Amino acid sequence: MKRWNIAISGFGNVGWHVAQLLAERRVRYANLYGVDVRVTAVCGSDRGLYDPAGIEWEYLRECRKANGGLKLARMADAAFTGPSFIADCGADVLIEAGPTDFHTGEPALSYLTAALKQGMHAIVISKGALVHDYPGLAALASQQGGALKISGATAAALPTVDLCRYNLAGCEISELNGIFTGTANFVLHLMMEHNLSIAAATEEAQRLGIAEADPRFDLDGWDTACKLTILANAVFGCRLKLSDIAVSGITTSTVEVATWRQKGLVPRLVGSLTRASHGDVTAKVGCTLYPSDHPFAHVKGATKAIQVKSDDMGDLVVIGGKSDPRATAAAALKDFEHILARMV
Repeated sequence: MKRWNIAISGFGNVGWHVAQLLAERRVRYANLYGVDVRVTAVCGSDRGLYDPAGIEWEYLRECRKANGGLKLARMADAAFTGPSFIADCGADVLIEAGPTDFHTGEPALSYLTAALKQGMHAIVISKGALVHDYPGLAALASQQGGALKISGATAAALPTVDLCRYNLAGCEISELNGIFTGTANFVLHLMMEHNLSIAAATEEAQRLGIAEADPRFDLDGWDTACKLTILANAVFGCRLKLSDIAVSGITTSTVEVATWRQKGLVPRLVGSLTRASHGDVTAKVGCTLYPSDHPFAHVKGATKAIQVKSDDMGDLVVIGGKSDPRATAAAALKDFEHILARMV
């Protein structure tokens, strides 16, 4: 049975769930694809784990972030991290799940570049490197014969890039609109349906663990803009930069909310891509008002959605998908199965 060795860079909540699902699905991979899948390397910011025979899940289970993560792992070593280690670890696939800076793409950019240069397949969950240079990474993967898969970075459980690439293959897509940030949608939902101020709605989202301690990245529209940048370059094949997007976030007042409610309008923080007939793509992020009969008006809570307009298949709307670390990990492993299906 062919071995497939997996390296995971970044072992926070999402990386831990990736390892958990790989362990749970190991029998599935053997039965369906005839492969023996093992996690052989796990990297943190300053140390990692490595065992060419495979790191058992019973050990990785105890390395959960709440337990101190890799910092307290007894077998962790500073030698088992960094781009040079990834290049030499012998993995077939790198799953990148660490925090990254979308201005520089680091540290993920260096990890991914090292892996792709070795002919590894790369599955990307963090957005920074893709925002910084998706076209360059995609070109490198193509040159070296590897796959670059990005579902986890583009709204995760909500199918976005696959909807466009696979379900609409052969069609011309003229427009893409998405509710890509569950936190922003949850805050707007509370404001509209529970008459809360933006401050009170944000505080409730934080209490429930939906919003970060500093929610500005989500509420100001930048999380949506990052996902939109990646989708523009992956779906439309352009070279859009984050700075090319007109971005505004949630700045609504209770007076505006009352007026919208009275008029039967529903606000949603939406990222939009439009391709003109001559091929140019424009992008924007901001609050859009929808009539009550529009599908996006029914996207409530922390739910996400995407609408794609195509020539021959018409309009498609997909709503749903969990917004939690396990769902994000599952989206990455959907990508892994696509690679397996193609390669075995």
